[in-house]
Amino acid sequence: MLEGPFNLSQTRELLDAISHSPKKWLGQNFLVDGNIVRKSLALAEIATGDIVVEIGPGLGTLTTSLLQAGARVFAVERDHALAEHLRQKVAPDYVSSFNLLEADAMDFPLGTLPQSDAATMPFKIVANLPYAISTPWMDAVLECDNLPRTIVLMLQKEAADRFSAEAGMKNFGALSIFLEAAYDRAPGHKVPAQCFFPQPKIDSCLLNLRLKKNPRQFAATTKKVVREIFIYRRKQVSSALKKIGTTVPESVVAEWFALLPQFGCEPCSRPESIPVPAWLALDSLLSQA
Repeated sequence: MLEGPFNLSQTRELLDAISHSPKKWLGQNFLVDGNIVRKSLALAEIATGDIVVEIGPGLGTLTTSLLQAGARVFAVERDHALAEHLRQKVAPDYVSSFNLLEADAMDFPLGTLPQSDAATMPFKIVANLPYAISTPWMDAVLECDNLPRTIVLMLQKEAADRFSAEAGMKNFGALSIFLEAAYDRAPGHKVPAQCFFPQPKIDSCLLNLRLKKNPRQFAATTKKVVREIFIYRRKQVSSALKKIGTTVPESVVAEWFALLPQFGCEPCSRPESIPVPAWLALDSLLSQA
């Protein structure tokens, strides 16, 4: 039985045993610090019976720790060699609690979690997320009918800062808005580069998100408008709206501009300075148009 977490020596031995070299294009930097694995479980408050989605389980260092804590894990792994390793070394010991799909997480953002469960049952996401897919994957998760109650993700610090940016910050953008509408940020944890093999060039961070009591999800049409507005983030929002390809009804624009002062901004404000409640007001207006 494999028992995580794995240190650097154990990680090297497991990679050698399956003749696998980390693939840079898949963002394969394996976590080799057991304290960080334990911190992930603590932040997510993992308890027996929890349903957990894991993206990119790799060698299984986080996976086995989740399973040992009594969680049911639904995972998706794109790399065939790593998926085969998990099928041979992890699955047999956790037949009823480990579910693995060999596939691209962009096609299955909730791993192997059955849609019937995803639509009705509380679940959490805990993952050392492949950095290359962090933004589109998170956007896909936010489209789900039933949002995860807790999300604890290992991300590049730059991505974590962008995800949790607030209005007025230079990295505040569309995804920051969509996330803040649904989630509160809880204290996370900094993770230095030496906690991985091979070491990435920059530090990482455990992002800790908790579902709001009354989460809001933007309509697809609004999300498209917001993304296009942020292409012109340094311009006034009134100018940005004139430039975007998406047609927003003039009546909606006029109503939204009339509401902006309630949120401490004006039509001459830059998109990055407009707070989330104002964007939610735009979503309501577009939904009614």
